[in-house]
Amino acid sequence: MTFKRPEGVKGPPEVPILFVMEDPLSLTGREQGEVLIRGGTGESLLEIALDNGINIEHACGGVCACSTCHVYVEEGEQLLSESTEPEEDRVEEAPGLQRNSRLACQCVIKGKGPITVRVPAWNRNAVKEEPH
Repeated sequence: MTFKRPEGVKGPPEVPILFVMEDPLSLTGREQGEVLIRGGTGESLLEIALDNGINIEHACGGVCACSTCHVYVEEGEQLLSESTEPEEDRVEEAPGLQRNSRLACQCVIKGKGPITVRVPAWNRNAVKEEPH
């Protein structure tokens, strides 16, 4: 499934986002567990991750129809768009639900401060086909 990018104006990449990956090898092919990336206002966390080689699952293409892009926002929740009822319904289906659980496809940057996102090790689509 291809990723559907959020529409709207994107700001310059000036917002620091720390991605903490519990299983970096499966997400990036590298051992580095933390990656600091700069994103712009109006961009989703999923969009930023994918553009920078962090392959967070997104079985529905980033349209809030599944929970495979489930992440934990550890810092900067107030700098992201508020969760909507459809997002809350989907995130409830994700394993490991916590108070800071969000869907990366629905977290759009609104503020300028630092954001920290943890990508759980189990956040992989087990039925995803590998290319031949």
